[in-house]
Amino acid sequence: MTHSRFGYQVLDSCSRTHARTGVFETPHGPVQTPAFMPVGTRATVKGVLPRDLLEVGSQMVLANTYHMHLRPGEDTVRELGGLHTMMGWDGPILTDSGGYQVFSMGDICRIDEEGVSFKSIVDGGEVRFTPERVVEIQRALGADVAMAFDQCPPGTASRQEVERATDRTHRWLERCVKRHRELGGEESGQALFGIVQGGAHEDLRGASVEAVCAHDLVGYAIGGVSVGEQPELIRRVVEHSAPLLPADRPRYLMGVGTPKDFFDAIASGIDLFDCVTPTRNARNHTVFTSRGRLNIRNRGFLEDQRSMDPECDCMACTRFNLGTLRHLCTTGEMLGGTLLSIHNLRFFHHTMERIRQAISEDRFEELRGDLVERLSRRVAPDEL
Repeated sequence: MTHSRFGYQVLDSCSRTHARTGVFETPHGPVQTPAFMPVGTRATVKGVLPRDLLEVGSQMVLANTYHMHLRPGEDTVRELGGLHTMMGWDGPILTDSGGYQVFSMGDICRIDEEGVSFKSIVDGGEVRFTPERVVEIQRALGADVAMAFDQCPPGTASRQEVERATDRTHRWLERCVKRHRELGGEESGQALFGIVQGGAHEDLRGASVEAVCAHDLVGYAIGGVSVGEQPELIRRVVEHSAPLLPADRPRYLMGVGTPKDFFDAIASGIDLFDCVTPTRNARNHTVFTSRGRLNIRNRGFLEDQRSMDPECDCMACTRFNLGTLRHLCTTGEMLGGTLLSIHNLRFFHHTMERIRQAISEDRFEELRGDLVERLSRRVAPDEL
């Protein structure tokens, strides 16, 4: 890689898949990959202190450009010291560009060749995003990695609609790269990642990889998955696209994150993940454990003195029993959602730690076979 403030080095690889371990160097420290990045949409991972994020194994976190632009505004963020200061986080940060909101807020936005006009979810006013403006906002926010502005078509879009969105993503990327370099490029301390689109169409995905990778960027992402498709279709898209991306750059799969997703995507060569799954599920009182998924509100846990997960070393599992956790959740105590979020994040990071170790010992497929089915099932109290 030619960018002096960023780098990616492959350390180990699997002999039977494209799985690999590596180190992504950033101005705020290294990230051991494969890695999961917790989502802090509005400059906070909901209910979790920065200290706890670090303790459970978080290396890099996210914030969202669209939401930070609305409140408090990127100029305010810059005056307050940037995202690292606001989040109380010394490690690397990535900002999503707002491209996902083009999909998720499709009913309140209007797309044209120059950019996107949103209806503000705060006051109903117009919010205008262009590729250039998105790069400028992310520079003011001060993240280590900024994402290019893209058009993410829904999973139900026709091939013609996907093709138009993918071509526009490529044109917008050219404008993002130009503005990024005008603002100092990677030497400013911020990298730009390009995003591959193309829906479920392998030929469009292949063409998008070629167009996006024509730009010499620090890293590349696969976008436009988990937007309404069946899981098998997502797997096929990633399996086709990931190995086409440059081997000497980090590969990021956007918005995908369950243990099964991790194993499938890592086998295809993916290095970075993000998703709201661990924290959103926790706030809804569902946890991922070594024995499967549990609904903590289940009445069967009313007087249960066992640990939520005896194989987990997080605070929720080592200092609280299931009955207490159920009480916190059923009475609406804030601590319940916080403890379950800490657990789910620790579980995700620990899974990644196990995957990295397995790849280094060339037993990734054995670990995959041992864990995927068990981690994916739902478990009732009497099955523990």
